[in-house]
Amino acid sequence: MHVVGKNEIEPDDASNAPLFYGGKVTRQPLVGDPETEQYSFAWVKFYDGAKNYFHTHTSDQILFATHGKGIVANEEVEVEMNEGDTAFIPAGEKHWHGASDGEDFFHISLTRPDSVTENLGPQK
Repeated sequence: MHVVGKNEIEPDDASNAPLFYGGKVTRQPLVGDPETEQYSFAWVKFYDGAKNYFHTHTSDQILFATHGKGIVANEEVEVEMNEGDTAFIPAGEKHWHGASDGEDFFHISLTRPDSVTENLGPQK
């Protein structure tokens, strides 16, 4: 057994990664490689309207909202998420998520460690 305290792992600033736009984004990996080959479990924080572009993953993704107000969307619908809400995104589904404008939005992301993210960039 291994317990990770919420302040044991420093969050990485991902704001300048090509997937994100609109503000500060941090990613804090909590459980993943090398501890397990089955899960990648991370706390992602979107600050004040920051979002990601449409993208896909090669594994399913589960998002569990831990703070604030955000949006998760696919090509057909945008859904508001609040603390305690959970989104299930099947592998290969084109989607985006992030903080509502003027709000912060933090969530836990669960995927497989071998999942590949394809950034589809800004939509026209």
